[in-house]
Amino acid sequence: MCMGFGCNACGVIGARIIDSPRERLIAIVTNVFIPCNGRFPFLLIIIALFFTGNAGGIFGSILSAVFLTAIIILGVSVTFVISGLLSRTILKGMTNSFTLELPPYRRPQVLKVLVRSVFDRTLFVLGRAAIVAAPAGLIIWLIANIRIGADMNTLLYIFSHALDPIGRALGMDGVIILAFLLALAIIIKSPISYLPSIYLTL
Repeated sequence: MCMGFGCNACGVIGARIIDSPRERLIAIVTNVFIPCNGRFPFLLIIIALFFTGNAGGIFGSILSAVFLTAIIILGVSVTFVISGLLSRTILKGMTNSFTLELPPYRRPQVLKVLVRSVFDRTLFVLGRAAIVAAPAGLIIWLIANIRIGADMNTLLYIFSHALDPIGRALGMDGVIILAFLLALAIIIKSPISYLPSIYLTL
């Protein structure tokens, strides 16, 4: 259920560690009642359209937060209720014991965590941005602002217009093809960091 808040698909996949097929099925079936991360924008739109549309300012934000919290509590409550009903009716059976082994408690090392966070994440991301994103952004800015020809069209427009027939043949247009090519250049320049996403895409 907790994993379902991030993604229902991950919650369903995470249910495979449950030994009992009956309880695994209950966890999978009831995971749909948990609003996942992908549903929050939709829920916020529905709340803004039908409940807090006229309320503005800080009051509207607080009211939206109250409605969203109520929806989350409702989803958790329905999950418990449906799980209980399934356990007593269709999926009746023996309840398995659950054992959770906790690791030994250690005092948090705040300085070490901060240093590791700064070096492992912040500096790595900034370094990759300086090496990859900055030149790519400069190239995109140049081809979007350099104008040539009698019509004074930008290079970006000329390239996308030239790629338009290929894009139309593939069911897209030249702008999307050009975006793919520009993104491909960034991936080729920094292939190691993009390997997981390329693997998942394939």
